[in-house]
Amino acid sequence: MTENTRNETVLVTGASGKTGRQVAEAAKAAGFRVRAGSRGGEVRFEWHDSSTWDEALRGADAAYLAYTPDIGAPGADEDIAAFARRAQELGVRRLVLLSALGERQAEPTERALRESGAAWTVVRAGWFFQNFSEGLLYDGVRGGEFVFPGGEGQEPFIDTRDIADVVVKALTDSSYAGRTLEITGARLLSFREAMAEISAATGREIRYVPVATKEYGAMLAEFGLPAEEIAFMEEVFEGLLDGHNARTTDVVQQVLGRAPRDFADFAREHAAAGVWKL
Repeated sequence: MTENTRNETVLVTGASGKTGRQVAEAAKAAGFRVRAGSRGGEVRFEWHDSSTWDEALRGADAAYLAYTPDIGAPGADEDIAAFARRAQELGVRRLVLLSALGERQAEPTERALRESGAAWTVVRAGWFFQNFSEGLLYDGVRGGEFVFPGGEGQEPFIDTRDIADVVVKALTDSSYAGRTLEITGARLLSFREAMAEISAATGREIRYVPVATKEYGAMLAEFGLPAEEIAFMEEVFEGLLDGHNARTTDVVQQVLGRAPRDFADFAREHAAAGVWKL
């Protein structure tokens, strides 16, 4: 059942991040009053500082949970469990958690939310289109040489705007409570194929250079990332990029009544906006 969201308030955690920005916009469009929570935003919120939670949660009806640095990071399950308990104590009725499709490290965090007693929905998403247009991977794409331990396997890449629309549907429709939604784009692409489509859209070659996970970790170390963070990323990549996610679902179509956005359209749109322009 779709509920009237007028005058309801949703806390969006990670509101300055790839999905948080899109969820905030989609929630506003759906009629929610949006409370944008982030480390330096209008509402201060940090997962690792529980003293920021109460002010962010108090008076909210629902919350979108985008855990950083990663849903499967050590301690994520404990933070989510504690947050869910506090949210219920403060009267927050619905919680929607963003999880990662096929990431085994995320399982304890998902379980912590399911067992919290909250009205929950888990949205498991594949790799984002926007990983190529912003964040850690952007510079390589823009520079014309994308170095990554993705091998030649295919992934069900998805647009963060589709993720946001599914999240808001889960926030507004109580029939999605207690469900795990596995969402993907409409077709599979390898990282090499993704670079070929961005190359076609930009009119210049963007090479894909596959490397071993350890080699990629050594590159990250040169950029100054902490050793424990690199070790975790290596573990995730080893388990996530082995081809087991090479499948698509029709959940976006079922939930939204439309097909997910296509990667080629994303590439053309962002190329036209000059995102990868040198």
